[in-house]
Amino acid sequence: MNKTIRRVSVFTLLLVLALLARATWVQFYDGQALADDTANRRNAIETYSQPLGNIVVAGDSITGSAQTGGNSDLKYKRTYTNGKLYAAVTGYASQSYAPTQLEGIYQDLLNGTDSRLKTVMDTVTGERAEPGNVITTIDPDVQKAAYKALGGNKGAAVAIDPKTGKILAVVSTPSYDPSSLTDANTAGAAWKKLNADPDKPLTNRALRQPLPPGSTFKLVVAAAALEDGLYKNVDDRTVSPIPYTLPGTVTPLKNESTSAPCENASIRVALQYSCNNVFGKMAVDLGQDKVRAMAEKFGFNDDKQDVPVRAYASVYPKDMDKAQTGLSGIGQFDVTATPLQMALVSAAIANGGKLVSPHMVSQITDSGGDVLKNYDDDTSTKEIVSSSTAEQLQSAMQTVIEQGTGTNARISGVTVGGKTGTAQHGENNSKTPYAWFTSYGKSDSTGKEVAVAVMVEQSDAARSEVSGNGLAAPVAKAMMEAALKN
Repeated sequence: MNKTIRRVSVFTLLLVLALLARATWVQFYDGQALADDTANRRNAIETYSQPLGNIVVAGDSITGSAQTGGNSDLKYKRTYTNGKLYAAVTGYASQSYAPTQLEGIYQDLLNGTDSRLKTVMDTVTGERAEPGNVITTIDPDVQKAAYKALGGNKGAAVAIDPKTGKILAVVSTPSYDPSSLTDANTAGAAWKKLNADPDKPLTNRALRQPLPPGSTFKLVVAAAALEDGLYKNVDDRTVSPIPYTLPGTVTPLKNESTSAPCENASIRVALQYSCNNVFGKMAVDLGQDKVRAMAEKFGFNDDKQDVPVRAYASVYPKDMDKAQTGLSGIGQFDVTATPLQMALVSAAIANGGKLVSPHMVSQITDSGGDVLKNYDDDTSTKEIVSSSTAEQLQSAMQTVIEQGTGTNARISGVTVGGKTGTAQHGENNSKTPYAWFTSYGKSDSTGKEVAVAVMVEQSDAARSEVSGNGLAAPVAKAMMEAALKN
């Protein structure tokens, strides 16, 4: 063999060996990644080759599956009952896009690939198991009450059972119909339309849009002051002059009502009239570290708050000067919160200072109804404030409802405690303020309890009429009535 042929032969052999090495690498190392790639159509074909399992509310499936029809290799598509009502709970399962919310978290259970679903026969035959179901904690009456009461407003609401941590409602408006995204033939156009909508209906405002909570955050500051011993009782007079000028500035911290008895007001009176001077100075007197510590006990700055959908972190900032700390005391500056977070504040206060871990899935089951995991038995409880502090805050919050800024949330036969909030929006408060309300309700006859938070981001109300009591409290009242009616 001459030298040229021998060299070509060696080079060709090296190419073959390189090809074999690459093929081996792809098959054994990259194979799983390629199989899991969302762009791999085989995954969608496999997922939608049979009906999916369902998401269940109060014993009724709010999801389903329907045959696609035609010559599509995707035999089934997801369907939704009252899709707009429950979109903030279910998310969507699409033939074109990755699933979201509960559909995404439990996709393996719902499509039958979860290893816990496999029977011995499934293992032998290699067949996909029958899909399982997700049983939620959502109360349909509370969900409907929140959705109806929010109406055409842009906003969100959350309701929680303080004793169990069960989330009874998660509503975000404007909503969308997840059914519009399920079919590969029409999902693209629907996706473009939803993302072009300036009201952002795909955003889950209840869990994933932290905004300034305004005066509802004063509950956290009051809790910090009582726990620290700065004030021992909600009826102790505070040292809160009028005007109160933010430290290092010439800016006075104004109150909404100039006639309110806010000068040196007690915590009870300051919550009743929502006195900015009291809580601004209280935050400065405590210092940012003590206020932050209390906020974090309630759940602020937690970027791993899973319910099981991961909520965006509510934020109490660091490295503020005294003036900024004063503004943080009234829920402004860079303080942000989700409705979920403010519902947790009321839930902990209502439950004697103890916060039960929130969850909106009760159980997951196999196709026959056998429980694979019971989340109701998997909760944890932590003490946020002492029972004494909780009782005092409950009493002060009841004063807000009975004779303060939250009278629109009164319910006959129910003990209600709450706090209103109106948060500035835009530079120099140039945009319509956010209206907030958080509360708890306890039935005088049954002892049943619920905690709620409502945020109205935008409404048709005149700017002068935007308030927590005017816009958000009626929504909270409707939710509490629905939760406690039985």
